[in-house]
Amino acid sequence: MFPYNVPHHLMKKLLSLFILSSLLLVTACSSITEMKSDLSDKIFGREVADAPDTLVEIKQTVTSKVLWQAKVGVAADSDFIPVIEAGYAYAASADGELVKLDATNGSQLWRVNTGEKISGGVGVGGSLVMVGTQKGMVYAYDIAGKLQWKSKLSSEVLSAPKYFDGLVIVRTGDSRIFGINANDGSRKWVYDRTSPALTLRSSAGVVVDGGAVYAGFAGGKLAALRADNGKILWEASVAQPKGVTEIERIADITSLPVVDGPLIYAVAYQGKIAAVDRATGRVVWNRDISSLAGLSAEDGRIFVSHAIGSVYALDYTTGKTFWRQAALKNRRLTAPVPMGSLVAVGDLEGYVHFLSREDGAITSRVKISSSTILPQMALISSNTVLAQTRDGGIYAIQVK
Repeated sequence: MFPYNVPHHLMKKLLSLFILSSLLLVTACSSITEMKSDLSDKIFGREVADAPDTLVEIKQTVTSKVLWQAKVGVAADSDFIPVIEAGYAYAASADGELVKLDATNGSQLWRVNTGEKISGGVGVGGSLVMVGTQKGMVYAYDIAGKLQWKSKLSSEVLSAPKYFDGLVIVRTGDSRIFGINANDGSRKWVYDRTSPALTLRSSAGVVVDGGAVYAGFAGGKLAALRADNGKILWEASVAQPKGVTEIERIADITSLPVVDGPLIYAVAYQGKIAAVDRATGRVVWNRDISSLAGLSAEDGRIFVSHAIGSVYALDYTTGKTFWRQAALKNRRLTAPVPMGSLVAVGDLEGYVHFLSREDGAITSRVKISSSTILPQMALISSNTVLAQTRDGGIYAIQVK
């Protein structure tokens, strides 16, 4: 089909173009939005293109163990984020289950079922526990698990709803952001924008801070909106799409931006990581790092998981590299979680790795499952992190 002397990297590009052309001919989705998601899932699926590196033996200088575990239900194709609030853990599954657990021991306080497939969650705030569904519904429960209201939006909800000052902010799969009345679910405002022809299916939601809503979009754009009315404050370019084909030009922000003082940080797949001034939208610095899972910020350092598996620690004012851990290639890492002197990342084979904050050395690892760990973990305490796996497990991992 292809000449034998085509270089490997060009062969991969040609093969991607062939697959894309074939899919365009055979795909018969009911809408353009469904077709774009279908293509994205087929070309950029959950299977890693190259085999993950074999883990090498390490000298463990700290001890890590599973403190407790529970079961919520499979995640299917959704990327759920477990939430810790007031000593409790909240988690959701694709089959409609929403659970509340005691964060100290994993015991179940309550479990409810929405009656339809959940695709985005969990959001907690304003005494509400919120999830979104494949059919575009948002369900809001009180902290005792009683349904308070439900609201119908324009399309599938792929990320966690966020509470802010009497509003619930929700992002839908068609690139809209809604402001919903937290008392009854009525719609207050909507922000709408057009998307490129081909985008990655992404669970990137919104961050709400200081009266502003921040969201990353396809094409490497980061936008700031007023939380009270949805009006745009500014838009910044984190990354510029490059290349000839639509596949090469994908530069989507597929993870949550991170607010840290006067700056907000965002990273794009096949693009850059950038620090943006929150007041003006001016890009303070950027550099070439690609990420699907995202980043975190703490005490003057930015931690980011590269799309091919390296973990970076960067200076928050300049983007300069403090260290790079490259021993986890193609392991589809989660976003890093700072834990004092350590940084935790999960991978596709169910391992959680603990890196030294100072030099990136792997100090400990523990296998919690044979299933992939979902892209965002949550911090229970300074020495305990909560991970959810694609097969439905919830694990609290403690380090000493």
